Amino acid sequence: MTAMSNETRLREDICRFGRSLFERGLTPGSSGNISLKMDDGGWLVTPTNASLGFLDPARLSRLDQQGRLVSGDAPTKEVPLHNALYDTRGSARAIVHLHSTHSVALSMLPEIDPRAALPPMTAYYLMKCGATALVPYYRPGDPAVADAIKGLAGKYSSVLLANHGPVVAGDTLEAAVFATEELEETAKLYLLLRGMNPRYLSPAQVTDLVKVFGVTLPEHGHEH
Repeated sequence: MTAMSNETRLREDICRFGRSLFERGLTPGSSGNISLKMDDGGWLVTPTNASLGFLDPARLSRLDQQGRLVSGDAPTKEVPLHNALYDTRGSARAIVHLHSTHSVALSMLPEIDPRAALPPMTAYYLMKCGATALVPYYRPGDPAVADAIKGLAGKYSSVLLANHGPVVAGDTLEAAVFATEELEETAKLYLLLRGMNPRYLSPAQVTDLVKVFGVTLPEHGHEH
């Protein structure tokens, strides 16, 4: 496959997954953004003020290695956020940022541990997301959010921005999308069960998942 045909496929993939997320109500209006790291070190990223449900492959923003616009529409104002995660998470090749309802709601609860926003509720949450960090609120596009992400030192692929939404990195676009969806479903479970003293996975069960599936958890990532 030539570099040009590969890029064409990746552009179509961004639009396809974006439409799927939008049509299922996971990111309303023109909220949310998606980026993909290219082999030349540049990126493809969704444009500013663009609905993920109505993306045009030809109008996606193409950035070079320094984050400068090469072609397409102006990029999302969240470029510094994506860049910080790419810089600190070496395995990241794709990033999905949504305003999904249950994840945003979770980010606003007072009891949330910033080192592990969710307890080990299900095997698939740990397998897809590991642990999820919570970073403080910053206005959308504020460069300070990039510093907060860098402060996590690449230990988390799954991050909640307080009062804003999830940001999830993956080694493929599909992996990032699936992990974001798993985070949203787990946040929904947490809200449904809040105050009901649910049974979480035990430390032994978590250890088994780490051993069998190679789950990577940052320090304190499953202490609940």
